[in-house]
This record gives sequence, structure tokens and C-alpha cells, in this order.
Amino acid sequence: MPTFSSSARRATLAGLIAFHILIIIASNYLVQLPISLFGWHTTWGAFSFPFIFLATDLTVRLLGKEPARRVIAKVMLPALVASYIVSVLFHDGAFGGFAALGEFNLFVFRIALASFLAYAFGQLLDIQVFDRLRRMRQWWIAPTASTILGNLLDTFVFFSIAFWHSSDPFMAANWVEIASVDYAIKLTVSLVLFVPLYGILLNWIVRQLPRSPALSS
Repeated sequence: MPTFSSSARRATLAGLIAFHILIIIASNYLVQLPISLFGWHTTWGAFSFPFIFLATDLTVRLLGKEPARRVIAKVMLPALVASYIVSVLFHDGAFGGFAALGEFNLFVFRIALASFLAYAFGQLLDIQVFDRLRRMRQWWIAPTASTILGNLLDTFVFFSIAFWHSSDPFMAANWVEIASVDYAIKLTVSLVLFVPLYGILLNWIVRQLPRSPALSS
């Protein structure tokens, strides 16, 4: 594990926290927008959320398991609140006006709560698996295994909580199919694009971040 200066470490953690919150908000908005892909139902959220696992795996590799867990802890509550607000304002993809915040929206709250729980369980599993495997000689094994298992748990928790017996008839009737296709897309995107990108970003970040004085001496 590389050793960074304290200022670089703080900047990295702050950037990761902001990035996690941004992706969660975007994914909660995009999951309300269903699409049909080769005849299968899914949502646009399947294409955005894999960024979270990329960021988490880089955090564990560069800073360790405990800092990664601290990122998750600091992200959870702000992401829950921000996700609810953004999803209410842009329900079904259209801006509904700030007056929408004056009335509690159970459908959107279920999505935000599901995202909150899925994020916590999925990311903690991802961190645990990655930390167990990151010392293996083949660098790609840790991000691949953690992505497969973390995404599986995240997807099941999210869709079962958000859309089982949902007030949205389409999502209530199709959430199992949508979840399955969503997981398949996440896995394909992650393994084809994000695992190689992980290797590229890891090398770039290590070169860019200033090292601690002890390391540079």
C-alpha cells in the first residue's frame, strides 16, 4: 500500500466522499427511468452505479480497509437525504417544482431508503472481499471478485426494498426481471470497462499524489 502525505490523504478521502454522494444521487434519479434493452426491462441506473465499486476498490487499495469504511459511514446519511430531495424534485425524470417537497412521497422515500441499505451492505461486502484478496499477485482478482459479490448483494437489497409491492404498477410487476437485467448490465459494464479502468486509475493516482516525506527521502 502506498504511503501518502496527510494532506493528500485528507484530499483523497474528501474527494471520494463527494464522488460517492454524487453517484448515489444520480443513480437514484436514473433508476426511475426504465429502458428496454434487447427486449429486457432495466433502468439507466445500471450504467451509473458501478462507478461506486470502482471508487471503493481504489480506496481500499490506496488507503486501506478502515478508511474505506469511514468513507461509507460519512456518505450514508447525506446520500439518503440528498437522494430523497433530488428524487422528489425530479420524480419520473421531470422537474416537479419545489412545492413537491412539502408533501411526503412514500414511493421516492422507499427508493432512497433502499439505496441507503443497499449501499451500506453492498459496499461493506465489497470492502471485505477486496481486502481479503488485494495481496494476490494478480491485481485483477480482487476488484473482479468484490465487484461480482458486492453488486449482487446491492442489487437484490435495493430492488426488493424499493419495488416489492410498489405503488408503481410497472415496477411492482417487473422488479425481479429488472433487477436481474440490472445486475447483468452492472456486471458486464464493471468487468469489461471498470476493472481495466481500475488498473489504469490506480497507476495514475499513485503517480499524481504527493508522497509522505518519509517515503520520498
